Amino acid sequence: MNSAVQPVAVLPSAPVASANPVAAEAELCVAALAEWLEPLASTTPVLAVGERFLDAASAAWLSLPVVDDGRPVGSVSRYELMQRVYIKPFGRELYGRRAITSIMHAQPLVIAAESAIEDASRTIAARIRQPIMEDFIVVDADGRYTGMGKVLDVLAAMDRRMAAHSQELEKANRQLRSSQAQLVQSEKMASLGQMVAGIAHEINTPLGYVRNNVEMTKEALVDMRGLIGAYQQVVDFFADGGDEAQLAAHLQELEAQRGRFDLAALDDLGGLLDDSAFGIGQISELVGSLKDFSRLDQAQVARVDVHQLVDGALKIGGNLLRKKNIEVVRQFGTVPEIVCSPAQINQVLLNLITNAAQAIAHEQGRISVRTHAVGQYLMIAVEDNGAGIPAEHLARIFDPFFTTKPVGQGTGLGLSICYQIIEQHRGRIRAVSKPGIGTRFFVALPIRGSTQDAA
Repeated sequence: MNSAVQPVAVLPSAPVASANPVAAEAELCVAALAEWLEPLASTTPVLAVGERFLDAASAAWLSLPVVDDGRPVGSVSRYELMQRVYIKPFGRELYGRRAITSIMHAQPLVIAAESAIEDASRTIAARIRQPIMEDFIVVDADGRYTGMGKVLDVLAAMDRRMAAHSQELEKANRQLRSSQAQLVQSEKMASLGQMVAGIAHEINTPLGYVRNNVEMTKEALVDMRGLIGAYQQVVDFFADGGDEAQLAAHLQELEAQRGRFDLAALDDLGGLLDDSAFGIGQISELVGSLKDFSRLDQAQVARVDVHQLVDGALKIGGNLLRKKNIEVVRQFGTVPEIVCSPAQINQVLLNLITNAAQAIAHEQGRISVRTHAVGQYLMIAVEDNGAGIPAEHLARIFDPFFTTKPVGQGTGLGLSICYQIIEQHRGRIRAVSKPGIGTRFFVALPIRGSTQDAA
């Protein structure tokens, strides 16, 4: 071993500790772990150092410090002393009377007393020899010896700190997952809020002509009731008898009722009722689509036809599509049903469709939705011929709170939530875009389903 005394590296002092009591253990300084241990002089004989290790005061230490003029110049390891002097043949004869500098470690672990435990642990990890044969020397800001510290004490302090951090991370993770669930629901409610006016219009249209048909049917039934009553009077006359004057009056009333009643209206009555049934069916479909989209049991998994989910999303977003005169092209392939959370996939599809519609500012808008199966995956492509996404933004579109929409028109959560939903289904979502030409989103979902619990 090189006996030359070399400069000793001292770890810089730690920054000022935080006043947060939770972080007190984490910001413990090395000085709190230091203990005073009488140092060795550089001229101390090797055999005298061996006797020092036998003292009760030195029993707990792996090494002893060597100090000259108040500054550490090396350390002596109990392990190395045994290996080089007491176990090696003629070791005591060769080294016993020599100064300890002849076998000491000239580059010991030296750490400033004000250093944080975390910094000390990094220094120990970077410089400790294997197997662990020495403890570390503690010095003040001027580099003067102030005591010794045990490596195991640092490891124990770090273990406590890691346990505290683990608890804090677990708590933060629970809070994050709770916040995430709230954000998902908030984004869904925001999307629903934007659709309320459109859905109201969608419902009012069939509701309007259903009401009109009911009024027309009601008027026809009133006239029919009068005609049937007039016939009933004639039938009753012939059944019960009476004079000719009564018969003439009944026949006159019958002719009047027949004049007021339009037989063509009776023929149209069936058509009115058919139209009303169709309108009620449209309202029922819209309400059902809204219910599927807004229901809270997002984790419910079922086997569904993706084409029905696409149609449902198009119905909810239909008013926006018609308002902007956007042509919708369905290119559905022959695909199997998939196992997924229908409410979540519906939310993804609605978000992609409404985003595509909002990206179209010209009068020749077109959105195409294509499906096909590739291996064990069902592929969905939503493509528009809108403004497109610049390359510098394309890589960030799935980042939370990133949006290119004007302030107040977007939360920046829609695509981020879509990404999370698809990831929970063990699927993939990607986008390609060319500014001025359009954007295409690809969604790949496993056919057999592999959703994770988002709770």
